[in-house]
Amino acid sequence: MKKNITLTLRIIVALILIQTLRFKFTAHPDSVYIFSQVGLEPYGRIGIGILELIAGILLLIPKTIWMGATLTLGVISGAIFMHLTQLGIEVNNDGGVLFITAAFIFILSAIILYIYKNEIPFIKKRP
Repeated sequence: MKKNITLTLRIIVALILIQTLRFKFTAHPDSVYIFSQVGLEPYGRIGIGILELIAGILLLIPKTIWMGATLTLGVISGAIFMHLTQLGIEVNNDGGVLFITAAFIFILSAIILYIYKNEIPFIKKRP
């Protein structure tokens, strides 16, 4: 049961991360607008897209789940920070969907990392 739940969480996060890549890598106008607003267009858009791709893949490989969750938390923390400081909750009249999605991914990634905390090699194992 636990394996099915964690696998489902990992797949959900990985699919969301990978699904958004088409917007970043094809220079979709909304993506270009967002990254222009925060001064990261085009290198930040492409770089963050690459990091999200790596995170999505790491989440699907059993030995690297904790790395994928950690990387996802870092990238999504940046997205949430930009929403709260520069972009606002609602971007281009999206009703806050991007922000809510980022918060959702953050929460799921934190849960995944908590579940796999004993897999982190440099953290002391607890019984």
